[in-house]
Amino acid sequence: MAKAPSNTDTASDDTSKASLREQRRVQQQDLSRTQILDAAEQVFGERGYHDATLKDIAVRAEFSVGSVYSFFENKDDLFLLVFLRRGDEMLPMIREIAEGDLGPMAKLHALVDAEVGFFRQHRHFGRLFLRTSSATSPSPEREVDRAMHDRFREAMALQASVFVAGQKAKELRAGDPEALARLFSGLVSAYQATDPAVIGDDPDPVENLPLATLHAMVDAAFAAP
Repeated sequence: MAKAPSNTDTASDDTSKASLREQRRVQQQDLSRTQILDAAEQVFGERGYHDATLKDIAVRAEFSVGSVYSFFENKDDLFLLVFLRRGDEMLPMIREIAEGDLGPMAKLHALVDAEVGFFRQHRHFGRLFLRTSSATSPSPEREVDRAMHDRFREAMALQASVFVAGQKAKELRAGDPEALARLFSGLVSAYQATDPAVIGDDPDPVENLPLATLHAMVDAAFAAP
């Protein structure tokens, strides 16, 4: 004769079902938030901060404006979180290379490929960053500048550590490591600012300057004489 389920068993089943419903609810919220951030990144990248509206972003994400407000306080909050999301993705990538097992010059080349590749993968963010970020000299009134400045400083410290190791190995040129890290970053940023894969709309862009040429310039600029 089958044993009738106890009150404890029934309560356990109810808790399990509630837990699964909560997991689905959280997953759906995360998906919706990501979709809104993706849409915001596209709209801000295409139109800039001032010309973009929450309605534009909601339409792109196929949400109501009210739904956008259920996840983000306002346009400023959404704009900031677009930057923070990508900044939080880039830093671990830079850290992994800087602290990895490659030689110093190989690390610089890996950083070139990673940073150029990241902007190409997220071209709307790349365009937005190049257009609006002032990480090297942030305005105290702009929360985006302050937030990105912290990440920029950490990235520069990681890249400076590559130059310190390279100088000890006599593989990279002498000089202040922080200044060399800034120069390296500036060279990569200048390339990104003219990269058709970032600033253009052609689905099959042709490089104005081959990436291999940028690598050759890094060798020429930073290899020990």
